[in-house]
Amino acid sequence: MTQEAFQCTMCGDCCKGKGGIVVSPTDLVRLVETLGLPTDDVIAKYCEKSGSKLKIKIAEDGYCVFFKEGKGCTVHAGKPSVCKAWPFFRGNLIDETSFLLAKEYCPGINPHISHKDFCREALSYLRANNLLATDSEREANALILS
Repeated sequence: MTQEAFQCTMCGDCCKGKGGIVVSPTDLVRLVETLGLPTDDVIAKYCEKSGSKLKIKIAEDGYCVFFKEGKGCTVHAGKPSVCKAWPFFRGNLIDETSFLLAKEYCPGINPHISHKDFCREALSYLRANNLLATDSEREANALILS
């Protein structure tokens, strides 16, 4: 599938800031496999608890602990679903103003795409890549569309 809505520029802007890099149970398995470490070690070294959810820690430079300047995501193949889904988040799909703000912020979002076309492509991408979430207690709320 050709993506017209978004092509990642690897700028790292979405990897910066404290927030919501949620690690679902499925994501944790993928990270463990990618890093080749025991689950408890991955959790202790790279994650923190936030309520009932695990989230990726933020490094001292303000970026995700897996982001390295000039290299990008060091766990790209095993990165969490919420990272794989950016910018196709619920807020950007249900709220055109949120979409317009994301379009200004993210250089990878096609500046000429309409909200309607963005949503159409987003839903197709999320479904095709099995990125939609259903468990608000352990998955990223940004990926729960219903």
